[in-house]
Formats: sequence, structure tokens, C-alpha cells
Amino acid sequence: MSASSRVGTTRIPPSPVGELLQHWRRERRMSQLGLSAEAGVTPRHVSFVESGRAAPSRGMVLRLARALDVPLRERNQMLLAAGYAPLYRETGLDAEAMTQVRGALDRLLTQHDPYPAVVMDRYWNVVLTNDAAAAMFSWLLDGQDPGDPANVVRLMFTRLRPHVANWAQTGETLIQRIHREAVGGVADVQTTRLLDEVLALPDIPTAWRTPDFAATPLPILPVELAKDGVRVSYFSLVTTVGTPQDVTLQEIRVESFFPADEATEHHRWR
Repeated sequence: MSASSRVGTTRIPPSPVGELLQHWRRERRMSQLGLSAEAGVTPRHVSFVESGRAAPSRGMVLRLARALDVPLRERNQMLLAAGYAPLYRETGLDAEAMTQVRGALDRLLTQHDPYPAVVMDRYWNVVLTNDAAAAMFSWLLDGQDPGDPANVVRLMFTRLRPHVANWAQTGETLIQRIHREAVGGVADVQTTRLLDEVLALPDIPTAWRTPDFAATPLPILPVELAKDGVRVSYFSLVTTVGTPQDVTLQEIRVESFFPADEATEHHRWR
């Protein structure tokens, strides 16, 4: 057997960036052919990048990541895996560069009063609240500290759970939302750990431990809160930042709560 034949049969291990590319292509349920069409490259090149037979340029990594709609944090990881410096910054909301965005978030929260609204990060930690949300949490928690940071999922499954009148419905809906974010959208270790933590709590139905992506959720499922003879019902809308170029901005979301009945519409948090 010639030297060239021996070289030709040598198995090349997948490169780190190739493994990440495979991962995201599977997450998006996209074939190599589909990805190549979306990115405007040949299927052969996609195959070579995934197998480690070709080292992609920085531009190619970003091109494939955009075609797969990979989140900015994970695009940085792909760049690092390919041997390039990260492109997208992760800037704290209190940084000077975020003054304009912070001002917009503050106005959005203020204008939503007298109804609750919160800003959360990727891991469901509360970053900002308006006065109504702060008063609502204080009422539910008897004025006790919600935690630093206050995590909405952890609170809902522990300290707030006794005050959620329709817990069976809202608990399941919330857990399936976390399943989608941890498994179907972004494979994220910290979110997965949060999911495991709440699923390990007592009295959690066994069925909740399995993602149900085939289920068709109701268009709106209000959360009903009841305590000390007061009962309110809210549904929520989630707002995200359009065309973000910063990891923090892509990951934050504003959850605004709206009254689901007339009594809640007239309720005022003091």
C-alpha cells in the first residue's frame, strides 16, 4: 500500500468548531444541504468543516452561525473554537455604553405602571422592576427579601407557589417553557441546572419531567395570585431588543403583566 493511500484512509477527528456546527445544525433540525443553501456555500464545504477536513475562516464561521440563528453568546464560542477572538461584547446594563438602553428600559417599566413589569436576564434572574412589580413581590413575600438575584422560576416553584391559585396549569406551562429554552432553543448548562433543581422539588408531577413539544398551549393562560383575601389575575407579554449586537442585550427580556379580568384592572399596588 502506498504512502498516499495510507494517508487517504486516515480518519480525521472532528474539529471543535465542527462539533459545535453539528450541534447547532441538529438543534435547528437542518440538514447539511439545507444549511449550505441558507448560507450560500456548497454542501461539500459544510461537510468538510464539520468533519475537520477544512478550517473555516472567521467570516465563514459567522456566516454559518447566522444561517443557523446561533445566539450571540454561542457565536463567540464558535469563534473561539475555530481559533478566533470573540466578536460580541457582554456589557452590563450599568455600563456607560448602556445608558441609552437603560433609559429605554426604565421608561418602558415606568409607563407600564400601575401594572407589574420586570426585566429578566437569560437565566430568569430579575434585573429591573417597576414599582408595581416590586410592590406585588413584597405583598406575596410578606416584605421579605426575594433573593439576590431574585430568580422568577425558583420563586414560583417555592415561596410563591402557595399563592398561585391555578398552580397546576401555570406550573406546567412554566416548566414546559423552561424545557423549550433549555433543550429546544439554546442548550444552556445553567438553565438546565435550574430546570433540574425545580423538578427535584416535592410534589412535582412525573409528566413535567419530560418535554412535551407536541402539545398545543392555550393562546393565553393567566397566572392567578391569591393571598389575604385579595385575588388578581394577569397574563403577560414578552418584549426583546431588536437586532442586538451585544450578548446582554440579546438575552434580556421584558415581561409585562396585563390584567386578565376587571377586578385586576382596577387593583392598585401600594
